[in-house]
Amino acid sequence: MLALILWRLLAGSALLLGFIGIFVPGLPTVPFLLLAAWAAGHGWPALEAWLLNHPRWGASIRAWREHGAMSRRAKWAASIMMTASAGLMYFSGAPRLITLGVALVMLTVAIWLWRRPEH
Repeated sequence: MLALILWRLLAGSALLLGFIGIFVPGLPTVPFLLLAAWAAGHGWPALEAWLLNHPRWGASIRAWREHGAMSRRAKWAASIMMTASAGLMYFSGAPRLITLGVALVMLTVAIWLWRRPEH
């Protein structure tokens, strides 16, 4: 019973963060929806089915599950947001070593991202 509650709590929290991401620039939506669908698959089948059949997000979630694929538009959006974030950090006055470290992590993520198949 506790495991079911924890899976549902994770799924609901991720869904809430994904929803907030629709309105807050820089907060991603799809990764949180992927997490919500994954967690729902462990303890909330109705939510999982709703996410997989959602008219806007369902295809992306299914493509990721079946092929590890994402759209070119999503890749561009993520890359632009990471570039903007690196630029903001550079001009924010954050310590240069931290800025460089974060930029290198984002570059690594971008390379991985662009190597994913497209749907």
